[in-house]
Amino acid sequence: MANSTTAKGLLDLDGVATRLGVGERYVRRLVEERRIPYRKIGRYLRFDQAEVEAWIEQCRVDAERPLTQPRRA
Repeated sequence: MANSTTAKGLLDLDGVATRLGVGERYVRRLVEERRIPYRKIGRYLRFDQAEVEAWIEQCRVDAERPLTQPRRA
């Protein structure tokens, strides 16, 4: 298996998939929908580790209070 971290802290597709705990196909979908920050170097996709970590933090949903069900009359 190839190293998923490249020069200057860039991750390849496999590295991001591993970090997120998802498959490469899902990461490709995130890229296609422009939902994750990435760089295109020639035909290669590369992801800055710091940007991926910041993106993960932005996706965080805090539980402020439990959801309540509306009462039915």
